Amino acid sequence: MRKPPWSLVQYLDEAGNPTAGIESDGAVYRAPSDWPTTVSTLLDQWATYAPALQSLDLSTLTEEPNAHLVAPITFPRKVICAGANYFDHAEEMGTARPNPDGVPFFFLKPPTTTVVGPLAAIELPSGVDAGLDWEIELGVVIADRCKGVSPDEARSHIAGYVIANDISARGLFPRADAVFPAFGWDWYSHKALDGFCPLGPGIVPAWLVENPADLRMTLSVNGVVKQDSGTRNLVVGIEELVAAASRFVTLEPGDVILTGTPAGVGMPRKDFLKSGDVMVAEIDGLGRLENRVTS
Repeated sequence: MRKPPWSLVQYLDEAGNPTAGIESDGAVYRAPSDWPTTVSTLLDQWATYAPALQSLDLSTLTEEPNAHLVAPITFPRKVICAGANYFDHAEEMGTARPNPDGVPFFFLKPPTTTVVGPLAAIELPSGVDAGLDWEIELGVVIADRCKGVSPDEARSHIAGYVIANDISARGLFPRADAVFPAFGWDWYSHKALDGFCPLGPGIVPAWLVENPADLRMTLSVNGVVKQDSGTRNLVVGIEELVAAASRFVTLEPGDVILTGTPAGVGMPRKDFLKSGDVMVAEIDGLGRLENRVTS
């Protein structure tokens, strides 16, 4: 996989506070002193700082040795997730072939409790048969406040891209005690548990990602490749997803839209995560996101 030229990251300062930085080829650098302290604040002023980022000279930055990376955004105002948005994933799950002209299906994850960073531990829910599953996804980071944008306008509202892992507790999804068929599937416990949205290692600005519609994506568990596909298999494209999401809600700076996962998840084979397992998610040109499962 190609590494990004650089990405926007956050690391912990001496007081333990998330601090904006730049990561390149494994080294973390302090952001210029006149920049906002956090990436969230920088995204709130994206139009102001994007020109400086486009002319960024890494040789002028000070390296931060032994930097401990955390989630690159603490925290998005919204994490909007697209479901059933890869043809190969729909096929492996036995669903009807999705309609690329249809309205995408979206659900939400609570940002401040699900979002964690690279190397963060993902805790197995205790006392239940959780059926913990992995889902590598391309995350789209929104640049500014917008609503009702067209697909043609959508790209101008994208700040950058990030690797995400939409962790799912398959065992908690069906509800046998549902009072009505519409409540038979529990999206809350299935998708919204603490730590269920690793993001990272950094946000790669949109101008550094030449063709987000054709990026290879892989996810391995303990070194065994489980998912190996790419964004060319998306049902609804990136610009169309942003436009569709913006029709329902106002998008805000730093919002993250997860665009769906390709084939290779554990559910069809009942191949679920256990304590000690290490997941590594990689997207070409975006980097590597590693997380370990703990009990």
